[in-house]
Amino acid sequence: MDRQTVGSANRGRLQVAVRTEGRSEVVTAAGELDHHTAELLRTPLDDALEQGRARLVIDCSRLEFCDSTGLNVLLGARLKADAAGGGVHLAGMLPVVARVFEITGADAVFTLHDSLEDALAD
Repeated sequence: MDRQTVGSANRGRLQVAVRTEGRSEVVTAAGELDHHTAELLRTPLDDALEQGRARLVIDCSRLEFCDSTGLNVLLGARLKADAAGGGVHLAGMLPVVARVFEITGADAVFTLHDSLEDALAD
């Protein structure tokens, strides 16, 4: 598999790492995704899409919190990825984050995977 660290960023409560693996841009978010940290995730997602990487896999296994701003970042990325012929795959969501997606109905518009390995194999 093609593994290349593209970059990482840290803003206190949220750490974001990005790498290319096969045909996917893998974005790992760890910590709290909210109004104060959302831009830290939005930027690499937008960058990937601008570079033609339309299959985005978000590793949520270390994401401990997601509010409506974070959800909007992911929804925006999904719309852009879909328009580019790709998609957004969410992997390994913790129950507390999955609950936000269930309550809002957003779980119905994303491709969800139990693990990062499952998302990459899809």
